[in-house]
Amino acid sequence: MISLADSLLRLPRERFALAPTPVQELARLRDLLGGAGRVPRLLIKRDDLNGVALGGNKLRKLEWLVADALDRGCDTLLTAGAAQSNHCRQTAGVGAMYGMEVHLCLRGPEPATATGNLVADRWLGAKLHFSEPGADVSAAMRDLAERLRQEGKNPYPIPIGGSNAIGAVGYAAAVLEWTEQGIVPDYVAVATGSGGTQAGIETGVRLLGSKSVVLGYGVALPDGRSWAEDIADLATATAARLGSDEIVTPEQVRCGTEYMGPRYGAPTPESQEALRLLARVEGVFLDPVYSAKAMAGLIDDIRKERFAPEDTVLFIHTGGTPALFA
Repeated sequence: MISLADSLLRLPRERFALAPTPVQELARLRDLLGGAGRVPRLLIKRDDLNGVALGGNKLRKLEWLVADALDRGCDTLLTAGAAQSNHCRQTAGVGAMYGMEVHLCLRGPEPATATGNLVADRWLGAKLHFSEPGADVSAAMRDLAERLRQEGKNPYPIPIGGSNAIGAVGYAAAVLEWTEQGIVPDYVAVATGSGGTQAGIETGVRLLGSKSVVLGYGVALPDGRSWAEDIADLATATAARLGSDEIVTPEQVRCGTEYMGPRYGAPTPESQEALRLLARVEGVFLDPVYSAKAMAGLIDDIRKERFAPEDTVLFIHTGGTPALFA
């Protein structure tokens, strides 16, 4: 088995996220759900507190993506997502830090009033490009990249969510980080929206030889055949980037969409309950699009007694605080 720590050192990386992020005990939530002896130990990894532009999980991916962009001599960062994309906001923040022009291709028409992440995007100096309802923002990003090249710029297109093998390395590194913090969970629970965070974790636990089971709570529909197949493919590609021949199969991946609700970004009664519950018993704000839905799924699994009382569950807080004000 390869050394994950050594493999990470061989890849280009820019360090700007505040790390290690803290891991907190959710003791009051555990008591509320039944207490020790009935409910697993609950921990939360606070990747909402990792610094740049109000933080979030995408900063871990951007450390590796921006390093690749700089290696290629790029002067412009280009990415896409929903109008309230946390990834777009964090990309804008990192671009500002490095003096790079940032273009964001955003899904849907420009709203009459900017709220949440859109306010932050503009403050960070990003150039916003809105689209017609139902338009393919990834295709729009490719077209914009070509126009920027014709203008003499050297753009670096980043896929939605930073979810490719370069970016997913960031969450393989996160597994090493919490292991070095003394956390060896039986389960890792995470929201899955573009797949890269879960794929990186899947890679990291395997390359470390960890027995942790990754529980993905899908908050969007997969781009391809299924989340299991998409995440398995990306985790395998991430392992290859780290120099490993590890193969992740769809049968090894757990990610459903039963807590997604009617569509991406639409709150559900269960996610609203989870959001309020964490705020009131732990003083922790989740976000309505990602972490609240994943927490709703985790709470439901706990209530259905799908864990043993002696288990430890690590929940990844992926950020998204500005969406609370959208």
